[in-house]
Amino acid sequence: MASRSVNKVILLGHLGRDAENKFTPSGTAVSNFTLATNRRWKDQQTGEWKEETDWHRCVLWRSENVSNYLLKGKQVYIEGRLQTRSYDDKEGQKRYVTEVVCDDVILLGSARGEGGSGEFAGPQPVSMPRPAQRPQPAPAPAPAPAPAEDFNQAISDDDVPF
Repeated sequence: MASRSVNKVILLGHLGRDAENKFTPSGTAVSNFTLATNRRWKDQQTGEWKEETDWHRCVLWRSENVSNYLLKGKQVYIEGRLQTRSYDDKEGQKRYVTEVVCDDVILLGSARGEGGSGEFAGPQPVSMPRPAQRPQPAPAPAPAPAPAEDFNQAISDDDVPF
């Protein structure tokens, strides 16, 4: 039996800078961006709240139209996998970098500090689903509302569970 493994990353954070869009020599678009995630905890010794920010390097392939929406401060949900690669720097030293290779990116809201109420605008998917996914069936139509006379039944205090 072959052993199984999982390489799955799910992050929800804010973009640290505008996405940088480039093209490979073969013409494939690639966007690079950084994502900040925060963690809060209460220090057991002092009782103070502490916060820590982690920065994640992210790569999104075939993204020519996406980088226009990946702007600094925007809240983003991403799913992908970790990938470590190596390269030689200018001094000939071998360097390693670990990145999140994104499969899905969903914009969740407006950038901080932009006008408006700051309310959640709803998810806005900006990438295509992975090819291995099956198409999702269309949602079932909503049932027709019940006639008004069904709602005029008498309800006593004994019918309420609380």
